[in-house]
Amino acid sequence: MTQSQGPCTDSHPKRVGEAPEPHRIAVLALPGVPPFELGIPSRVFGSVLDRGGRPLYEVTVCTADGAPVLSDAGFTLQPAAGPEALASADTVIVPPTHAMPELSRGGPLPPEVTAAIALIRPGTRLVSICAGSYVLAAAGLLDGRPATTHWHLAPEFRRAYPRVKVDEEVLFVDDGDVLTSAGVAAGVDLCLHMIRRDHGAAAANHVARVCVVPPWRDGGQAQYIDRPVPEPTIATTTATRAWALEHLGEPLSLNRLAEHARMSLRSFTRRFRDEVGMTPVQWLTAQRLELAKQLLETTDLSIDLVAHRSGFGSANSLRSHMRAAFGVSPAAYRRTFNPNAPVKPTPEGTQTERPQLAEVRRRLP
Repeated sequence: MTQSQGPCTDSHPKRVGEAPEPHRIAVLALPGVPPFELGIPSRVFGSVLDRGGRPLYEVTVCTADGAPVLSDAGFTLQPAAGPEALASADTVIVPPTHAMPELSRGGPLPPEVTAAIALIRPGTRLVSICAGSYVLAAAGLLDGRPATTHWHLAPEFRRAYPRVKVDEEVLFVDDGDVLTSAGVAAGVDLCLHMIRRDHGAAAANHVARVCVVPPWRDGGQAQYIDRPVPEPTIATTTATRAWALEHLGEPLSLNRLAEHARMSLRSFTRRFRDEVGMTPVQWLTAQRLELAKQLLETTDLSIDLVAHRSGFGSANSLRSHMRAAFGVSPAAYRRTFNPNAPVKPTPEGTQTERPQLAEVRRRLP
């Protein structure tokens, strides 16, 4: 569901022994903003606390000129700050606007919005929720980069901004310092992904439980385009996917999955891709990687045992898959997100140095 990963660094210097400063997020509310999308960052990131109960994110809603804006629900929103919040933010999130139809034709941003966006510091993480991608594209911030938006808007978006590499089949795209999400609920998926990237799977899973949402949704937008709800008379792969999640440590061939679903191999493969947006093998690998990351974060099991329990069979196989997917080894991931785990000797008998957190997190989803 994601593209390449990029930098996510600790932007606030701190003295030894001091608690880190919260990561500052500015949410830019534009006229015509939908309240639901506007509220996603505050609700999701506001649920992330450290072990001492201190917030790890500071979320501020601002407007381009500091004045109230009219939402698309008909009520006025009073911002907490003006454009100065963009200048000091570590991450800027842009929800959609339904009051700038010119953007759908590739038209320019209003002068005050252009001026506000110009205040954003280089290196700031930029994020759009749903059609907020139009704002980033109109500002030229998506030129030459992979991005997504709501699947229904993709053809229009592609015509308006031909320099953007649009992928309408994914729930979100992570291109390092620029991240974009698809439709409304995909904004929640993206925020959870950012928490996972910043603080690990355990933190993201905790927030997902608090918000009563799945920590990771299978597949991409493809499953929602043609068949939002499977017809009741058609067999689905839902039960088989739930069963597979309970048996990830076992050999799960396509034939075994198809037999569990009581379908032919051809029908199962076709139905699975229609419902999930990826092949069964791709889905299994992604689920096994998620399980492996959780075990690395929360246990001190050996890498071999983590590989066995997550279904990769051997440490070499797990290492190969993690390097291909995230650019880091299982040991490096554990040293970053499970600092209490014992540091084991390398095969040569030497101790491996603990890597810099920012460097490892830079490579992770």
